[in-house]
Parts: sequence; C-alpha cells; structure tokens
Amino acid sequence: MISADGVQLGIMSPEEALEKAQGLDLDLVEVAPLAKPPVCRIMDYGKYRYEQSKKAREAKKKQTVIQIKEIKLRPKTDEHDFQFKARHVDRFLRSGHKAKVTMMFRGREMVHTELGKRLLDRLADSLKEVAQLEQTPRLEGRNMIMILAPRPDLKVGEGKGVQETVKE
Repeated sequence: MISADGVQLGIMSPEEALEKAQGLDLDLVEVAPLAKPPVCRIMDYGKYRYEQSKKAREAKKKQTVIQIKEIKLRPKTDEHDFQFKARHVDRFLRSGHKAKVTMMFRGREMVHTELGKRLLDRLADSLKEVAQLEQTPRLEGRNMIMILAPRPDLKVGEGKGVQETVKE
C-alpha cells in the first residue's frame, strides 16, 4: 500500500486500504496487480487520467509525420526530364520526406532492366549530398523500386536544390 504522497504504508487488507482511501476522499488504485502481494496506491484517479491525457496531447504535438513521396521514371526518360524529376526528389528530401523512385518498364524494355538500374543509380549518385539509400533498386514485377531517405545530418528546409548532376 502506498499513500497519496508516495510513502509506503505497508501490507494491509483490501478493506482496510479502501477505508483509508475513502477517509481521505480519494481512490484506491491497483498499480501492480501481478506483484506478490499486489501493490495499491491512494490517489485522485480522475486527476491522474487528466494529466496522462495532457501528456499524450503534448507528445502528439511534438511528433513529426514522415511521408513517402513517389516519383516515376521510364528507362527512356530524357535528360531535361531527369533533371526536373531529380529537383523534385531533392525538394522532397530537403523538406524531410522520404522519396520512392519507381522505374516503370513496358513491353520489350523488360529485357534491358540494367538501363533502368543505371538511371536509378545515377539519380542516387546525383543526390548523395542530401539523400541516403534506404532501399537499393529492386525489381518487383514490371517496376524497379528504390527508396531514398534524407541524410540524418541534413537540416530540414536547407539549401536550394540540385544544381549539378553527374553526366554519363
């Protein structure tokens, strides 16, 4: 048995403990039911629940939600389009989101999946100062998927974007 101010009162019968709690106009709460003997505490249970919900709300305010932004490419994507999409991925990463890059193959392009992999590797290489590879390019059906995450040392909202990329 533990009192309202945290002092241990010792072992007592449930009736005696309940009587003490009612005498103080507080609640008797079982805090460790599996202990031998079970541990109970005298407290204002309504106030306790209110404080717990207040802490939970405060913790929820401070949490950040990371979204996964997706960008799709094809093996025949032109240089300008590649640069344009690379800037988008850069912007996603700098704002703190992850980026899922999907390389889509159609028809006979499936025979040359290495072209798509090379393009994905080039994208990852051009973004190496802002991104870390979370999932290497992996073929799933007709799509090759790669996931990039912002580097841990990258400040959110830092920089302008990709200025220069590696040319093949």
